[in-house]
Amino acid sequence: MSQETNPELGGARGAGRSAGPLDEVDRRILDELVRDGRISIRTLAERVHVSRTNAYARVERLLRDGVITGFRARVAPEPAGLGTSAYIALTIQQNTWREVSAELARVRYIEHAALLGGEHDVLALVRAPDNATLRDVVLGRVQSISGVLSTRTWLVFEEFDGAQSPWE
Repeated sequence: MSQETNPELGGARGAGRSAGPLDEVDRRILDELVRDGRISIRTLAERVHVSRTNAYARVERLLRDGVITGFRARVAPEPAGLGTSAYIALTIQQNTWREVSAELARVRYIEHAALLGGEHDVLALVRAPDNATLRDVVLGRVQSISGVLSTRTWLVFEEFDGAQSPWE
């Protein structure tokens, strides 16, 4: 389960908006929290060489500013029973992106979706238990959303994380 920040408290930011600049201590805090989101404030403070009060205040500020959006477990899809992954590119009617986005957010097995500029309008990552379920998601659920003109599906054979992430 994720613990998302409350948008009414200033935790949500629009696309392209930024909080204030991060200093080196903020970056080290983020590095540690990405490595272990369950780390105690005491251990975090020791690892980044600041007081507990300072570490706590910085984490609270990073949450309030929307830099940290929540804490969650990272789940490996295959051992969790989601052995089929695919990316679905959608072409939509241009004036329906809000409605299409809202509907996609309710489709079971869609892990992530992004509004794009380019050949396709939306890219969604689907993680399903099997090919039959993936077929039902694409053909039965996604293509039936009003405003979706077409879809294109790419099956994922293998995944890996990049080694150049700034937070890992």
